[in-house]
Amino acid sequence: MSRLGTLGARLYRGEVGYDFIGKRKIWYGISILITITAIVGLAVSGLNMGIEFKGGAVFTTPKTSATVAEAEDLATKASGHQAIVQKLGNGGLRIQITEVDTAKSDEIKSTLSKDLNVPAEKIAADLVGPSWGEQIASKAWTGLGVFMVLVVIYLAIAFEWRMAIAALVALIHDITITVGVYALVGFEVTPGTVIGLLTILGYSLYDTVVVFDSLKESTVDITKQTRWTYSEIANRSINGTLVRSINTTVVALLPVAGLLFIGGGVLGAGMLNDISLSLFVGLAAGAYSSIFIATPLVADLKERQPQMKALKKRILAKRAAAAAKGESAEDESQDDGFPQQDAAPAAAVVGQRQQPRGGHGRTQGKRR
Repeated sequence: MSRLGTLGARLYRGEVGYDFIGKRKIWYGISILITITAIVGLAVSGLNMGIEFKGGAVFTTPKTSATVAEAEDLATKASGHQAIVQKLGNGGLRIQITEVDTAKSDEIKSTLSKDLNVPAEKIAADLVGPSWGEQIASKAWTGLGVFMVLVVIYLAIAFEWRMAIAALVALIHDITITVGVYALVGFEVTPGTVIGLLTILGYSLYDTVVVFDSLKESTVDITKQTRWTYSEIANRSINGTLVRSINTTVVALLPVAGLLFIGGGVLGAGMLNDISLSLFVGLAAGAYSSIFIATPLVADLKERQPQMKALKKRILAKRAAAAAKGESAEDESQDDGFPQQDAAPAAAVVGQRQQPRGGHGRTQGKRR
């Protein structure tokens, strides 16, 4: 078995682990800082909306010797607006200019014909009205709202409302970060971007639901035992699915990275950038939020319940009493009714040894 596979098995059994829940304030702080940065970038720079949303014209020229930089300068001067130029495979150019009407389009086309030394009749001009973009944006917001409502309803039924709230916060967290990155790097927002944003919601929710399902199974009849608190079992659930989440995210990110850095960066395919950047950032943010935001938030909400507070108080008192006697609190709780398969909890921290699992979960040897 590979080292990663061995580590995953040990994490699942609770032999090793990392205290995600105990350090949740650190992750909350990091997320708040990233979110504030994204919001500031959005407020200061704004989104670079494409012609599909702002309206404009797209000019496609035949093969020409002009470079992309030269064409951008010429098109900007001819239109008075910033132009986006892409080199096509046939040697032609795709020139995109926002906020251009029909009359202005004909004037720009004539100017480009002279400057680029190509016949005007061979330059194709396509106009896009802003109303179409407004319809797309409206439908996207509607789809996002419907998706959020359905997610909350489903999770509230399948799990509970606390998990639904935590998942919703994680989704908003992922969308905010992704939109903020678009504002900071200045990538153009197109319908492809909207598709990418809607796609990452499913990926983000997937990892979160996997952890929630493990957590739900592990906390059945939790109040009937006095060994582990809810937060400790939640930590076990995160560690138990950690390697799976990492593997899933890496496998999903690799082809998206190929689209973003090779397709968009090397080949200059701008349309690939529109969707691949949102997917790349959203997938990474989704993996982060499912581990560091959603589950710790559920633990925070659950620990506020009176029965969970009482359980934690009993457990801490039991541990304190056992420590005073020089015994392990686990020795006194072997037959507390908690399922034996959950005997190794999430409380395991890297470097901390767990009790042997032989002998039906009892510690071997005599008590002192």
